[in-house]
Parts: sequence; C-alpha cells; structure tokens
Amino acid sequence: MTIPNFITLARLLAVPVVVWFVISGWFAAALILFVLAGVSDAADGFIAKRFGAASDLGAYLDPFADKTLLVSLFVSLGVDGYLPVWLTLLVVSRDFLIIGAVALSYMLANPVAIHPLWISKLNTAAQIILIALVLAREAGTDALQPVLLPMILITAALTVLSGAAYLLGWLRHMAGGGRS
Repeated sequence: MTIPNFITLARLLAVPVVVWFVISGWFAAALILFVLAGVSDAADGFIAKRFGAASDLGAYLDPFADKTLLVSLFVSLGVDGYLPVWLTLLVVSRDFLIIGAVALSYMLANPVAIHPLWISKLNTAAQIILIALVLAREAGTDALQPVLLPMILITAALTVLSGAAYLLGWLRHMAGGGRS
C-alpha cells in the first residue's frame, strides 16, 4: 500500500463525516473538510507522480473516492434543499449512465475503457466549485449568493455535455466492435 493510497483512503473515510456535517448543519466544518479533501486529492496525485508511487489500486481508488465525495454531497445538499433536486438528479443520473454503460459493455464482452474527457474535467471542476459555494453560503458567506445561480446553470450544462460525450463515445465503441 502506497502513501498516495493511504491519503486516498483517508479521503474516502472522510465522506461520511462531511455528509454528517451537512446533515447536522455544521457547514463551516463541512467546508473545511471538503477543502481538505481537495488538498489531499492534489497531494496524493503529486506524490504518486513525483515519487513514482502510482499504483493500479490508486488508479481506481482515487476517482472512486472523488466521485463518492461529490455524489454524496450532491445528494445530501439536494435532499436538504440546499441545491435544486433537478440538478442533483442530473448529476447522479450522469454518473449512473456512465457506470451502467461500462457494466453493459463488459456483460456484452465488448469492454470499453473510460478515460477522462476535457469536458468531464470541466464538469468536475464546476461541481467542486458549486459545492464549495453552497457550503460557504450556508456557513454564512452571503457575498457568494449572486454567483450561485450562474454556477448551477454552468454545472447543469457541463453535466449534460459530459454525459452526452461519454454516451456518444460508448455508442461508437459498441457499434465499432470494440475499438475505442
């Protein structure tokens, strides 16, 4: 087990804690832990690349920890009314669409490799910014209120575009008999 993997596991273990903070209304604590999770994500990636500590486990564990954190926060913030429910459904549905497509391709003996697309990276960045803005607003930073609606709309658009890009790539892969 590498140091980056331990850092990633710590981030994964922080997910229920940050969700508990949101549910309990401790938004400043949730924001601090969310920011620390982001710093840990950068740290484990830096250590893995800089010191040759990358691993197959880390290649799967890191994006899993990131997705678990983001989806858990979208769900908890959406259910409690801090984010629009429609946006929460959109974000979660996109992720289920991708997971379902990958699983289906394996079941059909035509596995597809999923690689992050630039639109997906923008989408993830928008989701992170939106969650941080919502947590900061709920922690008492009213100055951010004017940027929330534009950020919600940007996140929604990027979620749709990212989901569509993955779906088109998957359809091309499945129609082409396995060439991705």
